[in-house]
Amino acid sequence: MRDLAGGFGHLLAGQKWVFRHGRWLGFGLLPGLLALVLYAAALIGLGYGADDLTAWATPFADDWSAPWLGLFRGFLTALVFCLGLFVAVITFTAVTLLIGQPFYESLSEQVDRSVGGEAPESGLPLARELWISARDSVKVLVRVLLYGVLLFALGFIPVVGQTVIPAIGFCVSGYFLTEELTAVALQRREVELKDRLALLRGRRAMVLGFGVPLVLAFLVPLVAVFLMPGAVAGATLMVRELRGEDEERADADADGDRAEAPADAAARQERPGEHGHPAPQQPAPQQPSPYSGPYAAGPRYPAPQQNPYAQ
Repeated sequence: MRDLAGGFGHLLAGQKWVFRHGRWLGFGLLPGLLALVLYAAALIGLGYGADDLTAWATPFADDWSAPWLGLFRGFLTALVFCLGLFVAVITFTAVTLLIGQPFYESLSEQVDRSVGGEAPESGLPLARELWISARDSVKVLVRVLLYGVLLFALGFIPVVGQTVIPAIGFCVSGYFLTEELTAVALQRREVELKDRLALLRGRRAMVLGFGVPLVLAFLVPLVAVFLMPGAVAGATLMVRELRGEDEERADADADGDRAEAPADAAARQERPGEHGHPAPQQPAPQQPSPYSGPYAAGPRYPAPQQNPYAQ
């Protein structure tokens, strides 16, 4: 539960970061708006053609009597549209990141600087970075489609297909959506796709706490566009925790403080006192005086004699 809440906390922290830096939020809306127009057109086309696609794929049901034919094909049409929506949610992030690659990379670097003081850079040309991003996105999409086909088939199971399977689908979507978002920061750190997936598998609860709420929010029209910059910022913050970079920085600062403490103490001894006045000089330790002890007893003289002539 702690990791689950931690993932959601990173998502909120990323949104707060971009709202505190309004310039980055404004520029981040442009790639998302362009991707939204493309996906809206594709989903509208799927909505109009899903029933024809279902009828073409199920010729064996043409002779079924009513109402079974309508119920069967209506159910399949709904599943086809849900599958298309599922793929759209996953690929929306990849396409938006590909369109806005230079911007989102700069945003991620800025988040690193604001938190850690330095930002790793891949040092690769932009064309090379775009190629790596597109190649990895295709690999992730293949995995998503495999899961999508499996979940689509399991959706035919009564009761389970309408309750448990959609919940699993949201978890799968959230996992791969998080992978796409963290890829911006991890690619700058030269972490390969295989290692990125292994890193995320080690903290599944945190990944789901970040990705599943974002998937649910992305189902609302236009919300994905406004949340995208903050999602990249939050994913960068989560990458820092997954790799332990904040802990390493804190340990390095603590070691530096311990190393500087003796030097500071020596410098304080040599520095003048406060307000520019010289520091008071401590008196040197005094040696005991050889004359401070009791004197030795001298020779005893005889008592004076009485004068015999004194009257």
